[in-house]
Amino acid sequence: MAQYDFDLFVVGGGSGGVRAARLAAGLGKRVAIAEEYRFGGTCVIRGCVPKKLFVYASQFPEHFADAAGYGFAVPEIGFDWPTLVAAKDREIDRLEGLYRKGLETAGATLLHERAVLVDRHTLRVGDRRVTARHILLAVGARPNPHAALPGHEHCIFSNEVFDLERLPGSIAILGGGYIAVEFANIFHGLGVETTLIYRGKEILGRFDMDMRRGLHEAMEAKGIAVRCHEILLGIDRRADGRLDAHTSGGDRLTVDQVLLAIGRIPNTEGLGLEAAGVETGLHGEVVVDDHSRTSVDNIWAVGDVTNRVQLTPVAIHEAMCFVETAFKDNPTPVDHDTIATAVFSQPEIGTVGLSEEEAARRYDRLEVFRAGFRPMRHTLSGRQERMVMKLIVDADTRVVVGAHVLGPDAGEMAQLLGVALKARLTKEDFDRTMAIHPTAAEELVTMYQPSYRIERGERVEKAA
Repeated sequence: MAQYDFDLFVVGGGSGGVRAARLAAGLGKRVAIAEEYRFGGTCVIRGCVPKKLFVYASQFPEHFADAAGYGFAVPEIGFDWPTLVAAKDREIDRLEGLYRKGLETAGATLLHERAVLVDRHTLRVGDRRVTARHILLAVGARPNPHAALPGHEHCIFSNEVFDLERLPGSIAILGGGYIAVEFANIFHGLGVETTLIYRGKEILGRFDMDMRRGLHEAMEAKGIAVRCHEILLGIDRRADGRLDAHTSGGDRLTVDQVLLAIGRIPNTEGLGLEAAGVETGLHGEVVVDDHSRTSVDNIWAVGDVTNRVQLTPVAIHEAMCFVETAFKDNPTPVDHDTIATAVFSQPEIGTVGLSEEEAARRYDRLEVFRAGFRPMRHTLSGRQERMVMKLIVDADTRVVVGAHVLGPDAGEMAQLLGVALKARLTKEDFDRTMAIHPTAAEELVTMYQPSYRIERGERVEKAA
């Protein structure tokens, strides 16, 4: 049997790569992990974690405003952007240290250099070569630069948005997905004049339409300009340093910043994939099978570089399945079915399973349970924002195939709903569950009568 320097060499120190390296090293395998930037990857360094911290910050103005209804006399408030950025940096430094410590404690070798494939078992790391029995590609993805857009070089992306020297007075955001919508809410919450521009008919494609429309309306009610069916045609920098953003609607928006949030592309350029014989797809993604194995049987890939589902917990799950398959003699296919997810907007969206639109294409008969109401927390504050909750039920099996929440703490609810839907619980299981009163979530187990049915794609307003 050939001798290799390592049993596993991981390229990329993000959530998926770190989990795989730590677990494999914990099994006593000789493991190396190469990361040319900082350990933690997109999620920890320039994604989920700093974003959620900024979300919390952006919610405080509404909390302060709502406090008056509960008897608090809140003095005039101020906000200091550099203080927030510095606090965020300290937390990221702490988390990166934990990632490093976890790897070192497990016995992995950490390499702070770029690794490039030479052949199926060999990598070039800096100025030396190393060999490995198994190679795992976990290099993630990066923002789409939208290079065809004239003036794209004047714009910022999600990588830079966390480290702006000053908070802009106004911003235009191009895109309609998670990143665009979340940052529109963050900037608006921090007092920035915000315009969201999206080419589609409604924000957040593939989400349930009630969630999409409900959030759109809530954002506009807060003062965010949401412009669908539009694109940017070009961006010019003015003499005063501000930007003129030209829209397909014939307008010129003069703003301090333009954020492009129109998708992410896999980091496969210059990785040596062709030399190693690794197949890539239409968008540069590494093509893998259900076990995350590439076209080369000892080279594997997990996370955003595969362009399957670009979510941090998915990358971690894929890494755990990889370790089971490669090192525990327990072939474990990745399960991408029924993934719970959240949009940390204001209000939040939490969702798991099929949207009403998707379910109507898959099932002949559906029952839809829907509740819209003003949550108790808003009754004394005077805020008019409403919650929406939906359960989508396959009428033949009674299994709940979709659950969707728009409102405060929706992400927390979706995590627990994910367990119920993953277990394929029926509507009767929900009905048998006692409610916790008074909570908003109790609506999920007290919607006893369907709001309407769907028969072969057609909506039937009254249940039979």
